[in-house]
Amino acid sequence: MPRSGEQARSRLQEAAITLYGRNGYDATTTAEIAAAAGVTERTFFRHFADKREVLFGGESVMRESLTAAIAEVSGTPAPLAILRAAFRTVVPYLESHRPLSEPRSRIIAETPALRERELAKAANMVEVVAEALTARGIPARRARLTAEVGMATIGEAIRLWRNDSASDLDEYITRSFDDLKALCTEPDAFGEAL
Repeated sequence: MPRSGEQARSRLQEAAITLYGRNGYDATTTAEIAAAAGVTERTFFRHFADKREVLFGGESVMRESLTAAIAEVSGTPAPLAILRAAFRTVVPYLESHRPLSEPRSRIIAETPALRERELAKAANMVEVVAEALTARGIPARRARLTAEVGMATIGEAIRLWRNDSASDLDEYITRSFDDLKALCTEPDAFGEAL
C-alpha cells in the first residue's frame, strides 16, 4: 500500500492508464483502478473527482508552475519570449511523466468523452496563461492571442517529442518557437512580412 499521498496518486494514474489501455476507458471502474493501485476506492476519490480526472491529474501542477514561471521571467521581453522561457521551466515535470504520456494520449484519442475533456482543459490553460500575461501588464487582447499561439506551439513541441524517444523536450520547444518566429518573419503569399 502506498504510504504518501503523492505515491497513491501516481499509482492510481499508472493503474488507470494500464486498465484503460487493456480494457478500454468505458469498461473500467474506479473500484478496479483503486484495487490495481493497492488503495481503497475512497482513496481514489480523495485524489480525483472522477475516472476522467485521473488522466488529467497534472493540470493543477502545470497551471501553478506556468503562472509562477510567467511572473518570474525577468526583464520586459516580448510576450512570446516570456512563454518560451516559462514553458522551459516545466520541462523536468513533463519529462518525468513521459512514460505515461504516450499511452495517455492514445487513450484520450480513442475516447470521445476524454477528447472533449482535454479540449476543455486546454481552453482553461489558455485562460490561465492569458491572465498571467495580463498580470505582467500585457494588454488583455494581446495576452489572449499570445496564450493561444503559445499553447499551440508547446502542444506541437510535446507531440513531436512524444514521437522521438531519443530527444529531450527542451530541444523541441526551442525548435517549435523558432518555427513560429520564422512563420512570422517570412514573406507571406503577397510578398509582405507580418
